[in-house]
Amino acid sequence: MRRFVGLTVSTALLLASVSACGGDDGGTNPPPPPIQGPTPGPTPAPPSGGLFTPPAREALTANEVQQIIAQAVGEAEARNLPSVIAVVDRVGNVLGVFRMNGAAATAQTSIQTASGPSNPTVDAQGLDVPAELAAIAKAITGAYLSSGGNAFSSRTASQIVQEHFPPAPTTVGLESGPLFGVQFSQLPCSDLNARFLSGGGPGQFIGPKRSPLGLAADPGGLPLYKNGVVVGGIGIMGDGDYGLDFNILDRDDDDEEAIALAGQQDFVPPSAILAQRITVDGTSLRFSDAEADDLAPLQGNFAAINGASGALVAVRGYTNGGIIAGTAYGTEASGVRAATSAEFSNSDAFVLTDGSGNNRFPIRGGTDGGSIAQPLTAGEVRAVLEEAFIIMSRARGQIRRPLDSRMQATISLVDTHGEILGIVRSPDAPMFGTDVSLQKARTAAFFSNAVAADQLLATPGEVPEFVQRVRDFLGDPNALTGTFAFADRSGGNLSRPYFPDGEVGRPNGPLSRPIEQFNPFATGLQVQLVAGNILEHASFVVGAAANDTANRCTSVPDAVAGQNRLENGIQIFPGSVPIYRGNQLVGGIGVSGDGIDQDDMVSFLGLHNAGVRLGTIGNAPPEIRADRIVVDLGDARVRLRYINCPFAPFLDTAQQNVCEGL
Repeated sequence: MRRFVGLTVSTALLLASVSACGGDDGGTNPPPPPIQGPTPGPTPAPPSGGLFTPPAREALTANEVQQIIAQAVGEAEARNLPSVIAVVDRVGNVLGVFRMNGAAATAQTSIQTASGPSNPTVDAQGLDVPAELAAIAKAITGAYLSSGGNAFSSRTASQIVQEHFPPAPTTVGLESGPLFGVQFSQLPCSDLNARFLSGGGPGQFIGPKRSPLGLAADPGGLPLYKNGVVVGGIGIMGDGDYGLDFNILDRDDDDEEAIALAGQQDFVPPSAILAQRITVDGTSLRFSDAEADDLAPLQGNFAAINGASGALVAVRGYTNGGIIAGTAYGTEASGVRAATSAEFSNSDAFVLTDGSGNNRFPIRGGTDGGSIAQPLTAGEVRAVLEEAFIIMSRARGQIRRPLDSRMQATISLVDTHGEILGIVRSPDAPMFGTDVSLQKARTAAFFSNAVAADQLLATPGEVPEFVQRVRDFLGDPNALTGTFAFADRSGGNLSRPYFPDGEVGRPNGPLSRPIEQFNPFATGLQVQLVAGNILEHASFVVGAAANDTANRCTSVPDAVAGQNRLENGIQIFPGSVPIYRGNQLVGGIGVSGDGIDQDDMVSFLGLHNAGVRLGTIGNAPPEIRADRIVVDLGDARVRLRYINCPFAPFLDTAQQNVCEGL
């Protein structure tokens, strides 16, 4: 039996969300408070659209899915590693899962930490998960992290989610990976991510679909492309180890990655956008340690392996057991399409739909009139989203190629109850950022709320203990009661296994696990908030429960009946700020899909410009922002961070330090 800190479960039933980590800056010398200069007006808006080219509407056919599976099976046989192979489309629909004869039934989440095996294991470490779910999560990771401007894999994910970036024995002391915590997104309980409809219907193929284990950092998940357009992903589970790559500086001979690479042949990304063509903080990212020259002759005949080598299998909640064609991204059927002029003013914007023509998250006013005096109006929500979209459209992308490509991301806005007031995205933004942008918006709004501590204290399990840890760490008995405004970067500072981030020998942040226990499956509060949902979903998938977990994560008490402030969990890497009307919290905005500094800038500067335009709302007053909190470590005093904007971010101007003094 395994204990999920407050929940005892059988490891045969328990599923976990996959690993990750991310970056936050922190220093031992507190910077001076920001200088308040004159408030500039918003930059004149560019043309209302026409700056982006939507991706072509490509999709995998059923025959192509068969080819991909057959190629992977052939390589698995050549390597004598019976495996489970999963293929998904760009919006996460499972197109087929093939179990080879003799493939392991389960995989175990890693218990390895920087100092050896975690003992005792905590959070989601050391859990036995069905191999099919691990393969699906890897396939979704390859598809969701990629776009027409970047091709990332689950190995790339491993590189950007650990306690040091890049992860290697020689890089100890550097900050954590930029997407620290992203593994606990796309969760099976998310209210945003769609679910498989076994009976069909108009919304059968809408995305983004949920992932059974979040995003994966275990190599063996690759994206699939047709004519330069990302159309899905392939994931392999064969060795029973659902882990990560702790040393990015060596070259692994990873059978699962080679099997995925064989399946990917004829569906490879353009070489110019592979992860190794993209740098973060001067470090090249990593796509795959396997190369095509390492592969056995390809087997492309599905009829030859179907039955003889294994069989297609059903996975409850994900596939009925057959092969289906992919759904073309950008069509109404995919659930992600161009916005109409009535839905959003900028013709470049895309929205999420229900498959029948309706916007799932149309712009609306706040629903929290029972909690605050003056909720956000629909006009204010629209203005913030418009201004944020303008900033994004002008910004230079960090993770996209060719150089000087425009940033692409998803922008979400919520009220103080966590209710979605609007979501817009650029045409080719990576899919992962849809759920993550919403997590970020909710996280900023929640931790800035006067009720944050009370709600955490009323949550079952270990969650209440984190409140006192924060108060002790900050030396503030009133912490988490709305006295300070927390951006996601601020909360992320407190969620790292070292504080300041990456500085070996320092204590862990109060929302994190100590470094002796930490790995991407054990991030502390982030995991504990969704532990019950993961257990419920696990029981459903393996047939031990009739009902799936609800379309809402966490056991945090409802704000009002039917409204939970954290319905898709929390996120702990930068890209969000709370929204204020004077000194009153009224919501949060989150951005995800590009570099974390770019995400910070779009949320912060977009909100600022909307405030100048409207004169009614804006960023938190400087005197209550979390960067006014200084933590006394005895031999050093460390200031929390609020946001960090790129130095010279725009394509249409040489303007620098665009967030300074605001």
